[in-house]
Amino acid sequence: MITDSDNHYLYGSPMLAPLTPGIDKVMFGMGCFWGVERMFWEINGVTMTAVGYSGGVQNNPTYETVCSGKTGHSEVVLVNYNSTIVSFSDLLKVFWEGHNPTQGMRQGNDFGSQYRSCIYTFSHEQYELANRTGTIVSDTLKVSGVGSITTEILRANEFYYAEKYHQQYLAKNRNGYCGLGGMGISFNFDNVG
Repeated sequence: MITDSDNHYLYGSPMLAPLTPGIDKVMFGMGCFWGVERMFWEINGVTMTAVGYSGGVQNNPTYETVCSGKTGHSEVVLVNYNSTIVSFSDLLKVFWEGHNPTQGMRQGNDFGSQYRSCIYTFSHEQYELANRTGTIVSDTLKVSGVGSITTEILRANEFYYAEKYHQQYLAKNRNGYCGLGGMGISFNFDNVG
């Protein structure tokens, strides 16, 4: 359980601090949340990251219940970002290029509904932009003969913080497992908004 006294391992600031003016948030699911969190905490303009669960039906899920497949939750990373430093389309580019969005209920060697590709948005503008970039990715992958995206793009539901030992796991465990990998395809979102 995350408490008010818990600070981000890398940023040093309270993980439960309320959003300050000018900071937006979004949730990304790209497989195992350890590697996804590392991918986003390295971006200039990201002000906070946290791993957790969302998109399902059970309140206060645990890692064990999420892994059972019975909660419907995905492993996600909550990303807070300063949009004057990093745009949402820049974050979407990292998302789409950082994993394989065609694999359904898995990512690499990790199998289960909790590893599905998803974007959970907090504003109408985010939702629209996520869908526009999804169309570009889908069209590009079809031309490449790779397949169709299976990414779930929805309005954000409740975010449940994962257990403390999962937070910033790969910063605390430098040799920890990360099966995250992109497809080696670059996407151009210059004209999407």
